[in-house]
Amino acid sequence: MIDQLPRWVWVAGGALSFAAGLMNAVGLLAFGAEAVTHLTGTTTLIAGHAGFGRWDSALHLLGILGAFCAGAVFSGWLIRDEHLRLGRRYSVALWVEALLVLAATQAFLWQEPAAYYLLASAVGLQNAMATTFSGAVMRTSHLSGMFTDLAIYLGHALRGLPVAKKRIAVCLLVIGGFSSGGLVGALGLRWIGPEILLLSALIAAALAIAHALRPSSRAGKV
Repeated sequence: MIDQLPRWVWVAGGALSFAAGLMNAVGLLAFGAEAVTHLTGTTTLIAGHAGFGRWDSALHLLGILGAFCAGAVFSGWLIRDEHLRLGRRYSVALWVEALLVLAATQAFLWQEPAAYYLLASAVGLQNAMATTFSGAVMRTSHLSGMFTDLAIYLGHALRGLPVAKKRIAVCLLVIGGFSSGGLVGALGLRWIGPEILLLSALIAAALAIAHALRPSSRAGKV
């Protein structure tokens, strides 16, 4: 599957990873201090808060988890199972993501808890969309698998076994994009405020426009 990914998908994947890293940094560093991409940690915290009887915190985190899943459900409903196939549904998904981030930006300015639900749904939609297109090769908001793959290939290299160079490139692309997005999100939140999220919305909108402008002859199977 990875050998079939066209060059523009690598560009889009890097851009979306950057956008996801930016969104997660704002979520972690803003008033609520909650991640919107890290469902493993969120699930653990839900259980932990429930164990200590902190039901308000547990329900809030459950809302973030549910919003992420809702965004992914919407992507699955909209795009279906179109591996390596383009169509208008991807533009629609990107526009919806942009609108969700815009709404989240305003909610962060108002310091409303709903900001986290909106941002998590945008990230869930994005990650599901990228996963569907790439056949689970590229997940733009999750790094555990990326670091695990890199470690596996390092182990292979140490034993003199063949290494999947393109898979390593995907891992580095997503990690680099997410990390640089996190840095920009942190600096932007410090110097500008929650409005830095508009950069993530702009990225999604720009990709939607670029996709819509692609020649129709290339909008089918790659």
